[in-house]
Amino acid sequence: MTDKPRATDPEETPGSVRGDSATPTGSTGDEAESATGLVEEAEVVVDEVSSTVDETASDGAPVVDAPAPPADGAPTAPLGAELEALRAELEERTRDLQRVSAEYANYRKRVERDRALVGEQATGAVLTALLPILDDLDRAREHGDLVGPFGTVAEQLTTALGKFGLTVFGEQGDPFDPTRHEAVAHQTSAEVSEPTCVQVMRRGYQLGERLLRPAMVAVADPE
Repeated sequence: MTDKPRATDPEETPGSVRGDSATPTGSTGDEAESATGLVEEAEVVVDEVSSTVDETASDGAPVVDAPAPPADGAPTAPLGAELEALRAELEERTRDLQRVSAEYANYRKRVERDRALVGEQATGAVLTALLPILDDLDRAREHGDLVGPFGTVAEQLTTALGKFGLTVFGEQGDPFDPTRHEAVAHQTSAEVSEPTCVQVMRRGYQLGERLLRPAMVAVADPE
């Protein structure tokens, strides 16, 4: 005997089964709509931030995370003061150097002048000691004794002394000069128009511009 098929329960219809399975699908759609709303809100916030940054940049304000430009004169003030101090110190050191250089130049000139004076004084002292010998040679020349080898030696000595700057003066007929002549006798004469050396007893000598010994002369004054 064959069993008859059991009638289907209305609660177990295929539609009811599909309805149970559709419930999770609706829940997933809600979540997607919520996520879409959040994304749109984030985009709105990003747009607002971007517009704010653009407006700030257009107004000339500094960009975020960038150092603000220094105000005029504020950061350069210490540097300018230090530069002025260095310039003042340099000028002071330059003046000191110029003063020291001038002092050293004057010192060198003074030393050279003193050295030349000392050398001239030493040479003058030696030549003054030789003047009596030259006086003897002059007297021998006047008497005609300065001849031969003796005369040659006398000329060589006079030439050698002349190389040291020794010059002789005092000749008969020279105008009388009280700074260079020593008058030991006076007379009058119609042959002269001014005081004149008419006789030379001893010639004078000088070293350069320095007088070593005046000439000893007799002076004739005009009548």
